[in-house]
Amino acid sequence: MAKQKKIKVNRLFNSHFTSIISISLVLFLVGLGSLLILLSNDLSVYVKENIRFSIVLNQDVKDVEIKRLQKNLDVAPYVKSTEYITKEQAIQELSEELGEDPTEFLGFNPLLASLEVKLKYDYANADSIAKIEKELSHFPQIKEVIYQKNLIEMVNQNVQRITTILLVLIVALLFISFALINNTIRLTVYSKRFLISTMKLVGANWSFIRRPFVVRNIINGIIASILAMILLTALLYYAQGEWRDIINIDNLHYLPIIYGVILVFGIIITSISAYFSVNHYLRLKSDDLYYI
Repeated sequence: MAKQKKIKVNRLFNSHFTSIISISLVLFLVGLGSLLILLSNDLSVYVKENIRFSIVLNQDVKDVEIKRLQKNLDVAPYVKSTEYITKEQAIQELSEELGEDPTEFLGFNPLLASLEVKLKYDYANADSIAKIEKELSHFPQIKEVIYQKNLIEMVNQNVQRITTILLVLIVALLFISFALINNTIRLTVYSKRFLISTMKLVGANWSFIRRPFVVRNIINGIIASILAMILLTALLYYAQGEWRDIINIDNLHYLPIIYGVILVFGIIITSISAYFSVNHYLRLKSDDLYYI
């Protein structure tokens, strides 16, 4: 008798354990998809704010005028940061790229001093830069503004394309997640179909029969949600080490929102699936249970 009871307990534990692990993996994918959607915005900001353009200065511009121009740019609403590149720095960088010093055969430094400007996220597009270029043309210290229009357009198009693809994937993932969790719970309830039939035959009402199944699966959903959160946090810590410039777990202010989504999704899906799964077997006649 004790051995049979132990076997039943082990089967029950294995059933709940398998269900929890399956649900936690699905919830992890839901959380990961939500995180990718939110991180795509951070990635977009990171990429766009690393787009820069060069302001080439005239030959006879004095240091005082350059500092004044740089201060004016620093307070401009579209500028994230500026960096002054002297003629000497410019020729040194070119020499490193070419592998030889152009001044050796030219006899002089052909390059001009410049200001490297990084734009804020909202202004990192071709139209805004064209307006900025027109505005800067009024400064007498500036000879020309150089930027790669095709590169900027390509970056913006790719960012929009990636965001759209991620949105489609997360919607598809939600449907798949619901189906997987629902099937997992239906299999768990299926193993108890004769118990449900027996309780119905002795006069128990539907809500009384349903309650322990719904409560048990809600608890499983909460445990699975916690496991999914732990998995997602571990993944984030690993990713932070690999892509520190993009991912900083201390600055992910929306992480509690993702955890909340995982928890709520886990509770809602498990309770709904348990409710309808039990109802399915409650509607069946006792004889029909042998043919499903």
